[in-house]
Amino acid sequence: MEHMEKLKERIEPILSANHVRLYEMKWLGSERTLQIAIMREDGSMDLDTCAAVSEALSGELDKDEDLKTAYTLEVCSPGAEREIRSISELKQMDHPYVFIRLKHPVRKMTEITGEIQGYENGIITISYRDKALQRTVEFSDEEVDFIRLAVRI
Repeated sequence: MEHMEKLKERIEPILSANHVRLYEMKWLGSERTLQIAIMREDGSMDLDTCAAVSEALSGELDKDEDLKTAYTLEVCSPGAEREIRSISELKQMDHPYVFIRLKHPVRKMTEITGEIQGYENGIITISYRDKALQRTVEFSDEEVDFIRLAVRI
């Protein structure tokens, strides 16, 4: 774990120079793949940016004494349906379309997919479709068990 923190410190200037931030960094499987998920401040990402960051990171990581064994570097987007890890991250988004799983039922629902209309004083307001009707529900942020971006179909 300590080595991962050192790696994060080493790659941060490269990420900043490319106007992206680290979403997640982890080792995958026994094949020694270092996966680095990045995104822009607005949550978007494109293939050209991933390729540019991968090339820049590769040169820096090849200098790391602890990475002398063979490994594969994978620079990617966290995905269209990435997990939202904190309420502060949610606050930065402009009316995101999300899937939320609640700890306790609200209006007999434990799962809601819809657009966040607001977040104020610990209360999340979400607009969702119920058959042909558009409805709104409010609940405490403490009731959120899991939240991720969702794709509109």
